[in-house]
Amino acid sequence: MGKSAEKPESTKGKAPDVDALYKLPLAEFTASRNALAGRLKKSGRAEEAERIKALMKPSVPAWAVNQLFWKHRDRFDRLIAAGDRLRTAQASKLAGGAGDVRGAIDELRETLSDLTRTAADMLRESGSNMTPELMRRVTSTLEALASIGIVPGGPQPGRLHDEVEPPGFETLAALVPSSERAERGDEPTRVLTFRHEPSRAARGKAKGEDDEQRRAEERKAQLAAAKAIVEEAERSLREARSMAQQAQTELKKAAARAKETEEEMVEAEKRLEQSAKEAHAARQVARRLAVEAETAAQAVEDAERALEKAKAAVQEM
Repeated sequence: MGKSAEKPESTKGKAPDVDALYKLPLAEFTASRNALAGRLKKSGRAEEAERIKALMKPSVPAWAVNQLFWKHRDRFDRLIAAGDRLRTAQASKLAGGAGDVRGAIDELRETLSDLTRTAADMLRESGSNMTPELMRRVTSTLEALASIGIVPGGPQPGRLHDEVEPPGFETLAALVPSSERAERGDEPTRVLTFRHEPSRAARGKAKGEDDEQRRAEERKAQLAAAKAIVEEAERSLREARSMAQQAQTELKKAAARAKETEEEMVEAEKRLEQSAKEAHAARQVARRLAVEAETAAQAVEDAERALEKAKAAVQEM
């Protein structure tokens, strides 16, 4: 599929280019990894060689997602940013604030569909056996990365060796946006514990049963909002998978039509060749008849001259 990525190199005192391994066509990964490990070992860097040798060959869906990261970084980053915005909107909604969850989900679905189509094109060009299950696994991994975001210790796009499972929808609704964690410098965390922080005026109000009832009502409202988010996310997931299935159906139809068109073209070429032969034969016949007609016309002209001579001879007698 086009020009292969540059092979990883290793020289003395230089860190091995691990990323270059994951940029390669999938069929070249194992041999290139082993060659790099061998060069490191020969140069006396046994520990690095062992780490390289332990790198697992990516699955086909993981390879496709890695290529999206390396070759279509702008669009990949938009997917992660869309996931961050969705988690921010969800957190705001659950906290009782304003959050455009619907808009964020639409944006995420649009970027997800765009990347899924690009991944399908790359897989086709690489000669992979395109199946609905393969595309489902690619889409699922992209969904998971958008849901989790880029976090230290989490799945690292560009170096994935296997698919990433999306978190449960309840967990998804409570994920902290990765941009917020980066700004605060927090340790990576997957789940927020939703606590109501009352205002100063509220802290001065009655305690006891009234306070407990208020918290219960808040928890109920949060649960209702979370369920709404889950239902919306499930609907969006169904739509995305339906789009992927439809794309596969259209692909099969297009492939079948291409085959039919090719067969029609071959048949047309055969008919054209036969017509050319017939036209050539007709031209040959036409040339022969033209020669015969010219000969006959000359014979007529000669006969007319002979007749005139004969008539002149008769008159002289």
